[in-house]
Amino acid sequence: MVYFQIYYYDLHETRKFDETSFINKSKIMKKELRLIKRVQSKLLSLLFLSFLSCSLIWVSQIFGFPFSLSFIREEKSSHEKLGSDFSIPSSISNGTLYCDKSHFRTDICFMKGDIRTNSSSSSIFIYTSTNPKSHLNDFATHFEEHELKHETIKPYTRKWETSVMNTIDQLHLISKPLANSDHKCDVVHNVPAIFFSTGGYTGNVYHEFNDGIIPLYITSQHFNKEVIFVILEYHSWWYTKYAQILRQLSNFPLINFDSNNHSKTHCFQEAIVGLKIHDELTIDSSGLMEGSSSTANMLGFRNLLSRAFEAPKGVLNHHKKKPKMVLLSRSGSRAIINEHLLVKLAQKIGFNVQILKPNRKTELGTIYEAISSSDIMIGVHGAGMTHLLFLEPKCILVQVIPLGTDWASENYYGQPAKKMGLRYIGYKIHPRESSLYQKYNKDDPVLTDPNSVNKKGWGYTKTVYLDDQKVRLDLKRFNKLLVRVYDDHFVNLRNTSRRQHGRLIL
Repeated sequence: MVYFQIYYYDLHETRKFDETSFINKSKIMKKELRLIKRVQSKLLSLLFLSFLSCSLIWVSQIFGFPFSLSFIREEKSSHEKLGSDFSIPSSISNGTLYCDKSHFRTDICFMKGDIRTNSSSSSIFIYTSTNPKSHLNDFATHFEEHELKHETIKPYTRKWETSVMNTIDQLHLISKPLANSDHKCDVVHNVPAIFFSTGGYTGNVYHEFNDGIIPLYITSQHFNKEVIFVILEYHSWWYTKYAQILRQLSNFPLINFDSNNHSKTHCFQEAIVGLKIHDELTIDSSGLMEGSSSTANMLGFRNLLSRAFEAPKGVLNHHKKKPKMVLLSRSGSRAIINEHLLVKLAQKIGFNVQILKPNRKTELGTIYEAISSSDIMIGVHGAGMTHLLFLEPKCILVQVIPLGTDWASENYYGQPAKKMGLRYIGYKIHPRESSLYQKYNKDDPVLTDPNSVNKKGWGYTKTVYLDDQKVRLDLKRFNKLLVRVYDDHFVNLRNTSRRQHGRLIL
């Protein structure tokens, strides 16, 4: 009896325990089901958002703008427009690989420590003495092969433009535990390196300056020439063309980072991969690299060009009786059909006219000499207008604006000219001054509403307005502009002479 009571009690308690356990398990299962449903809901939302994002990217690629001299019409904050300062740590520790990929125009990475190149794998390694065991979860792994961090970057400053970025070589930046003796240094450098690409639109003078030379100045200026340039997609003609400028930025021969070169392993203690860019032909002094001089702005860049081409700083032609006009001549698209009559008109008014027709073989020093000694530069919208960088401050720039190019003319050359301290005049042609007037009906949107044509995409703009348009200036109308410019020149000349004379008397 006692045994039965004990058995019954145990059975009862066991049943109670089983019932309690069942209830608890049911509760747990219900919670798990609710959790699974919430996760499924979140996953579905995430998948939908991912699909929507991919669709937008896909649509933008189909209907977007694979272009050179692209129209960046997207609404961007002033932070993005001016490329304000990157989040660079004031002092990064050894073994650090740090990348900032938050900007619209460019990515840029910083490396500090034991840095070694390997061009055959398009890689830059940084070795660290950090104990790799903490990253391996005790798995059997060759420590020297383990990557602590791996970043990829295409060091070219048109990040938003997928079509051209697809042509740029990619670099692998890899942080690894301290290597064994299988990757020795062949050449050890005691100064930092800057890695960048001269691929993409290199070959077009606008892009050579806007996407390359000016960003290189922004990124390297604070090193005071104690820096080495390592170039991807190197072109010998590019170096020949810009050697004088490059010598003002670096005291050292550049390095061609080319896997076909079987180049040696170059070792550095510090490196910047990629270039910083602000805006079109623009340097914003508030967004320069840490440690840059307060004079690092467009005027400072202009002075660098003067030193590069050994031109006396601030020398104008005010002592001459005739103001000098340089006319940038074009052939083919956007050429001035009645250019010879324009030259005669300018000479009759009193200008000393020089016709300049640069091409890829024209030495940059020759172009600089012609333009820097001028009081006024005139040209039709196009890459050649980039040479406004060679004008002295306070000189006059006249840009002839063909149909359909208002936005590009203002943003690519008009605004930069004003920021440089030039006196800018945009001459917007009338439809009758365009060769398109003979090709289209007078009420065609190509003539009456260019904005509606531009909205169809870059392909339409390029085909209609850039590749298929020439200019026949209304010389009566243009005469008024030239007379005003000529009179302003002598008014300024008289005022300058009076100020100089007054200083002499004092």
